[in-house]
Amino acid sequence: MSARDASYTPWAWTRSLFGDGNILRLLIACVVIFVVMSILRPDVFPTPENFLSMGSQFPEIGILALAIMITMLTGGIDLSVVSVANMSGVLAAFVIRALIPADAEAGQVALGLAAAVVVAFLTGALAGFVNGLLVAYVNLTPILATLGTMTLYTGLTVAMTRGNAVFAENRLVFIGNTNVLGFIPIPLIIFAGVVAVFALILNRTAFGVKVYMIGSNVNAARFSGINVRRVLLMTYILSGLLAAVVAIIFLGRNNSAKWDFAPSYVLQAIVVAVLAGVNPSGGSGRVTGIVLAILALQFVSTGMNMLLFTISGGQFFKEFAWGALLLTIMVANHLSEQRRLRITRRSKPET
Repeated sequence: MSARDASYTPWAWTRSLFGDGNILRLLIACVVIFVVMSILRPDVFPTPENFLSMGSQFPEIGILALAIMITMLTGGIDLSVVSVANMSGVLAAFVIRALIPADAEAGQVALGLAAAVVVAFLTGALAGFVNGLLVAYVNLTPILATLGTMTLYTGLTVAMTRGNAVFAENRLVFIGNTNVLGFIPIPLIIFAGVVAVFALILNRTAFGVKVYMIGSNVNAARFSGINVRRVLLMTYILSGLLAAVVAIIFLGRNNSAKWDFAPSYVLQAIVVAVLAGVNPSGGSGRVTGIVLAILALQFVSTGMNMLLFTISGGQFFKEFAWGALLLTIMVANHLSEQRRLRITRRSKPET
């Protein structure tokens, strides 16, 4: 039997559509969870109101998961993303308060908001640049470097605000609390735009190819002429820019910024990235996986909240459900990989 015949299965055609199989498993999980929750709570789960609610809940974590993903693809990680988002949001709120008085006209409001957004993105890019310098040029271990900068950025934000929230004077609430056409939340549109841009970057540009090559084999990437340090620096800058996008959504949703907003989002974003099939050692992972993973987790958490809302403490069941889904997909991926390795070994000719 040839290697081609040995590796063939009735479902081999799915590899051309879904890659290594993790995407297909996530897609199946999304469909199964949606169908089950719709059957169990047909009065509330498959409703336009619930879709609108879910669509406004996950964009921040989804964007942060993309930031985690792009650094993990190179074999690193960025633990500082939420701290960068909070610092960027605080500085943007300061700009809004300084440039937009209560009686400001439309033109002044537009300029003030533009300045606030620019400041947020510059802050995110600068924070990412510092992370990139530490990882790419000082050669610190990414998890330690970004753990240190996470504490640094949080400390800077606390010092700037003295621990208090900084309010944006209702100038950005349209971003976090407005629906286009009455049923599409603006944060969801932003998330879709970010997903499209990063799918293009990773799949259709030379930079994306270099990111995957560095994560797969950094020495081979160097010998092929890739400037590894420059690419690593750019990945952390992109991570910082994504954190700035989240900062703007935070400001729009909460009308304020603070040093300790959403501290659990870091771990949740890592869960999404791992569930999406992003290899912590680098080299593999797809944006499609991030989208399906965040949808599956959102379906689980929303459905569980609806099923257990009458039970004391039921609203805290989300973490258990997320962990159960993560372990299920990871075990399925592991078993699939072991099966693939066995088929590969059997297909090798004996010497």
